[in-house]
Amino acid sequence: MNGLAEDRDDTRGVWFAFAAYGFWGVAPVYFKWVEFAEPLEILAHRIVWAFVLLVLLVSVRGRWGTVRRLTPQGVAWLAASATLVTINWGVFIWALQNERIVETSLGYYVNPLVNVVLGGLFLGERLRRWQALAVGLATIGVVSEIASVGVVPWAGLALAFSFGFYGLVRKKIMVDSAVGLGVETTLLLPIAVGYLIVHSFGEASTLASGTTNELLLLALGGFVTVFPLVCFAAAALRLSLTVLGILQYLAPTVTLLVAVYYYGEPLQNSQWITFGCIWLALVIFSGEGLYHKQKGRDHDHRLYDGA
Repeated sequence: MNGLAEDRDDTRGVWFAFAAYGFWGVAPVYFKWVEFAEPLEILAHRIVWAFVLLVLLVSVRGRWGTVRRLTPQGVAWLAASATLVTINWGVFIWALQNERIVETSLGYYVNPLVNVVLGGLFLGERLRRWQALAVGLATIGVVSEIASVGVVPWAGLALAFSFGFYGLVRKKIMVDSAVGLGVETTLLLPIAVGYLIVHSFGEASTLASGTTNELLLLALGGFVTVFPLVCFAAAALRLSLTVLGILQYLAPTVTLLVAVYYYGEPLQNSQWITFGCIWLALVIFSGEGLYHKQKGRDHDHRLYDGA
């Protein structure tokens, strides 16, 4: 019976992961819908409405005790992570409004490799040989892009590194994802509300002159932020980090398909080389991770059998 329950739990976990990463993959469609607003206004609305939904979510899940137990140091770390997630969201919205959706997918493909590098630099995690090869291949791909196009894909790199540093900072304060993001949006709320009030006096303000439908679309940004987060949290409870790590490539893959086949963004020949290097790097990275985990499991079994 336990085996059946575990299989059922794993299946649900996979569906939750597909929902989270699939939703993140098609998220650019929503942000293209709200192109009538300026990037900073979209960002401010996203913070405000995400805050509203996260307060409700934390209340429903009875997590206010976790919030009250946060130390001043913990809040300071969350203030740092709030800054990083704001940069990430802001660059993402700007890139989408400037027809650089392909570049955003590049950034999120590179992100797992950035995490490995940051782990080595800041957490003392040794880079294994095949991991180093994967990072080297990804670097070759990015350098190839710069050499052939003559432009640094700064938006994609900014997304990869801001999210990488975000994960690094969040490791310092181990809190529930909804609680963490709830505190982050709470810290950002005064700035977001202040911006919307000041911006409302301008002609470009949707808050002042937009239609009801436009305002509702901007409010939908809260759901776009919170829904995949809830699905991801549910998947993380049921699946191993290895499985989650492999499934995470679904999001940039869906984004790339949306960019090329739905919005008609061109994929240059040089970008095929870049993506090819990164995809090969990710195959090596994922395969090495699976091998290393299986090797560790076999070692544990031998120790257990020997005992």
